[in-house]
Amino acid sequence: MYARPLLQKLLSRLAEPRRHIQVLLGPRQVGKTTLARQAAQRLNVPTHFASADEPALKGEAWIAQQWEIARLLCHKTEGSTTPALLVIDGLQKILGWSESVKRLWDEDSATGLPLNVLFLGSSPLLVQKGLTESLAGRFEVLRAPHWSFTEMQEAFGWSLQQFIYFGGYPGSASLVGDEERWRRYLLDSLIEPTIARDVLLTTRVDKPILLRRLFHLACQYSGQILSYQKMVGQLQDAGNTTTLAGYLDLLAGVGMVAGLQKYAGEHVRQRASSPKLHVFNTALMTALSPHSFAEALHHRQWWGRLTESAVGAHLLNITQEGQGEVMYWRERNLEVDFVVQQGKTLLALEVKSGASAEKLSGMQAFGKQFGQQAGKVRMLLVGTGGMAVEQFLTMPAILQS
Repeated sequence: MYARPLLQKLLSRLAEPRRHIQVLLGPRQVGKTTLARQAAQRLNVPTHFASADEPALKGEAWIAQQWEIARLLCHKTEGSTTPALLVIDGLQKILGWSESVKRLWDEDSATGLPLNVLFLGSSPLLVQKGLTESLAGRFEVLRAPHWSFTEMQEAFGWSLQQFIYFGGYPGSASLVGDEERWRRYLLDSLIEPTIARDVLLTTRVDKPILLRRLFHLACQYSGQILSYQKMVGQLQDAGNTTTLAGYLDLLAGVGMVAGLQKYAGEHVRQRASSPKLHVFNTALMTALSPHSFAEALHHRQWWGRLTESAVGAHLLNITQEGQGEVMYWRERNLEVDFVVQQGKTLLALEVKSGASAEKLSGMQAFGKQFGQQAGKVRMLLVGTGGMAVEQFLTMPAILQS
């Protein structure tokens, strides 16, 4: 199995003397379990793997049982104790996990037991809440984003066009030759479990049908700005805007779709803006669309939307480790596709996939309006007349000088 660059960072943390609980967060099917197994194999220490990712929720007794099994792997020999590793997958499915983990971790710390612990979770919002409430100072977080173009290219030999259409889910790569089978896999093994298990089973959602419809709407309109009022009309539901905003946050938390906020220089104004709907992975768009790969390649408007969504998804994924916040900007008929903010630095980015570059009046207006407020404003055109899409998608960072 292809080893992601993230593996080395995970290995270095697990190889250190027992200091913190390691938490690897990321969407479903991005290789978290494979990373954990590769790390355990290279560390060559006794390891106990346990998975809570089943339809029924687990409880405190279950996590204590798994912890005790791992403790027994720490053998005492000649006055020292052999280190061991406990890996628990599906952390967000365990009821009351944070208090139990705090107690068990503190017990081992008091006795000096060298048991390292790695948790895997696919619902960062829920996991982060438990970490900050009970485990302050006891954990470190690593984030596993969707696979990049570079990773899919190196692992599977994909072309740029394949990546734009089929996205970055490694588990589905072997199925792309049969597009109907590929779609069923995405729907049955990824989309449905994420919504049903990672969201609905672990969070109170008063209108689950509305949340599902919102997900489909966000995939259909990825890359487009849509007011909450228009969403209510499209969804044919009496739900209010606060409910929709909350559901978008839940869907963003599991790495599916996001509602990008408008950049206005004032955070209080951003939240009140109409969101720009956006997928984290273009496979979520194409799995739900009627266009085949061959049809999409010849459908200029649809391919343009896919390309812009691939660029936006790349931005969303590379900013997961705190490298900035992704937004958009629009005033009247002037618009900038993406605005990335990191500290006082702003990157205004426009995507052009047509035959010729259009006049970038939105970029110019944005620079004029915010150039004096921000410490630095950079402008970047991706596509026709600018940086090649393929080159941009191979960049691991975009705000470096």
